[in-house]
Amino acid sequence: MEMPRLVIGTRTARLPIVQGGMAVRISLSPLASAVAQAGGVGVIAGSGLTPEELGAEVRAARAATDGVIGVNIMVAVRIFKDLVHAAISEGADIIIAGAGFSRDVFGWCKDAGVEMVPIVGSARVARLSEKFGASAVIVEGVDAGGHLGTDRHVDDLLPEILDAVEIPVIAAGGICTGADIKRMLDAGASGVQMGSRFVATTECSAADSFKAMYVAATDDDIVLTTSPVGLPGRAIRNPLTERHARGDYERIERCRACLKECGKEYCIMDALIRSQTGDVTTGLVFAGTSAARVHDVLPAAEVIDRLVAEWQAAEEGAAR
Repeated sequence: MEMPRLVIGTRTARLPIVQGGMAVRISLSPLASAVAQAGGVGVIAGSGLTPEELGAEVRAARAATDGVIGVNIMVAVRIFKDLVHAAISEGADIIIAGAGFSRDVFGWCKDAGVEMVPIVGSARVARLSEKFGASAVIVEGVDAGGHLGTDRHVDDLLPEILDAVEIPVIAAGGICTGADIKRMLDAGASGVQMGSRFVATTECSAADSFKAMYVAATDDDIVLTTSPVGLPGRAIRNPLTERHARGDYERIERCRACLKECGKEYCIMDALIRSQTGDVTTGLVFAGTSAARVHDVLPAAEVIDRLVAEWQAAEEGAAR
């Protein structure tokens, strides 16, 4: 029994698993190429990189695998256009865009023969995306990690999005096991996007202390926190989130001008870089609710094998 393939425009992945593009510097070429080589869609996070750095990551991933490589870039970042063009020019198969909506990116991708997949949180935005030429949409529910565009669960959103569009719909938010994948595929999704499960992999570029927080996290440790982007964020509780919950924000030493719009309560770029490099006390550790179900750090290929085995077991159990 084999999992269905995931077809996104002209690109086909052997498995219906999209690895989430997690910034800053959490999902880089080692993780993306490992997932793509194992049959999923590997995704590099472009937000927080320079165009030159992103180009180098895409080149490295392309050299390591002939699998499907995507790049996730937040529309909210100031150099969004430059990052998209850097990813396209170096051979990315798919551009994934969230944290805002850009009409221009559909044209850039169409001209380059690259698939465009926006992250959506409503049927209205899904329909608009299909109208502008999206090859698929990712519907991301409230259980996802990082910035959240909805307060609804993916199970509630998915039927509405499926009714609204004819292109493939990829479900995201709180998905951690092969049984979760079966549930989403049975509900009509063409695939799933999984972020938190792939943080706890040997190829993930986060520090060991960052991964250890995932392995140790319980349901009570996953909290909503404020973000100067203007959207709430989901993270693992630590002294920084406790401080922010009191409205006590650290002074910005210098502004990187990385976002198109920023409330400047604190520098989220600095907070994300601190955590990625190992300071999980004063850094921001974004995570989805499924982080509480992650209990080990494995090579990405072993994670994929486990997900496939879990899906097969769920399929066989349902068939009995």
